[in-house]
Amino acid sequence: MRKALVVGINHYDHSTPLYGCVDDAHAVKSTLERNSDGTVNFAVKLLSGSGPSDRVVGADLREQIRALFSGDCETALFYFAGHGHIESTGGYLLPSDAKAGHEGIPLSDVLTFANQSGARNRIIVLDSCHSGIAGASPSTPTTAELKEGTTILTASTAEQYASEENGAGVFTTLFIDALNGAAGNLVGDVTPGSIYAHIDQSLGPWDQRPVFKTNVRSFVSLRKVQPPISLQELRRITEFFPAPGFEFTLDPSFEPEFAGRDSGMANPDPVNTAKFAILQKFNRVNLVIPVDAPHMWHAAMGSKACKLTVLGEHYRRIVAQGRI
Repeated sequence: MRKALVVGINHYDHSTPLYGCVDDAHAVKSTLERNSDGTVNFAVKLLSGSGPSDRVVGADLREQIRALFSGDCETALFYFAGHGHIESTGGYLLPSDAKAGHEGIPLSDVLTFANQSGARNRIIVLDSCHSGIAGASPSTPTTAELKEGTTILTASTAEQYASEENGAGVFTTLFIDALNGAAGNLVGDVTPGSIYAHIDQSLGPWDQRPVFKTNVRSFVSLRKVQPPISLQELRRITEFFPAPGFEFTLDPSFEPEFAGRDSGMANPDPVNTAKFAILQKFNRVNLVIPVDAPHMWHAAMGSKACKLTVLGEHYRRIVAQGRI
C-alpha cells in the first residue's frame, strides 16, 4: 500500500548533462524499498536517463506520474532529480527530450495529480533547480495550493539552483542520510518534517535553502529505522516518572562501580543498578537530566535526583496514553 516513483535524469538531448542524478535516484530507490530491519517499505518504480539509449521522455514521465497518484494507497511518493526550469507560467521538470524549458512537465500538473489522488498521503520530493515554486500559483506565488495529505519537499527555493557535490546532489545526500536514521525519532520513525529539519540544519544561510510545504493532520513515517532506545525500555518511563514534574531519587546503590565511594556509602544494588542503566539511556537521548549535579554519576553518588526534560515529559505523556 506504499508506492514510489523515483526519477533520475543525467542525459538531455538539448540541454547540458548532469552527472549525479541517476546515482541519486538509485540510492533513493534502495533506501526506500526496505526499512532498516529489512522489512518491505515502498514498492519503487525507477526511471533513469543515463544516455542516448536510456532516456526519460516527457510523455512517459507524465503518464508515470499520473499512474503513481492514481488509485488508492496509503502513501504515494514522487522523487525527481534532474533539470528544473522556471518562467512566468510556473515551474517545470525537464525530461530528456525537452527542447525548451516550457516543454517540460509543469509542476502545476504534478500537484494536480497529487491533489486529486486517492492516496491518503502524497509526498513530492524534488532535487532540481527552482523547485521551490512547486505548489505555488503563478498568479499568487506566495500561496501554496495543497490538498490535505499533500507534502512537498524541495532542494532549493524558486530563485535558486540545486547543487551537486562529489557526484551527488547536496540535497539528496542529506535526504538519504535522514532516511537512514539521522532524522529518526525515539520510536524509529522518519517523517517528512524530521527530514526537512535535518536538511535545514545541515545547510547554512549562504547555501541553497530547502523548502517544505505541507497540509497534513499528522505526519506519515516514510521509513522505520533502529530507535536509539528500545521501545520496551522507553515504555518504562512512566514507571520511573509516574506524574509530571516527578523527580526520581538516587543514591550510591544505583551506581554499579565501586570506585569513588566514600566510607559508609551503600554498595551497588543489582536492582537499582539495572534501573540506573535505563535512566542513563534516557539521559543520553535527552529524556532525563540530573538535578543539581553535572552528570548522572554525581547525582547517584551525591544522593540527588533526576527529572524529565521537556522532551521526556512529551514521551511520558505518549506512553501514559498508550500510544507507544
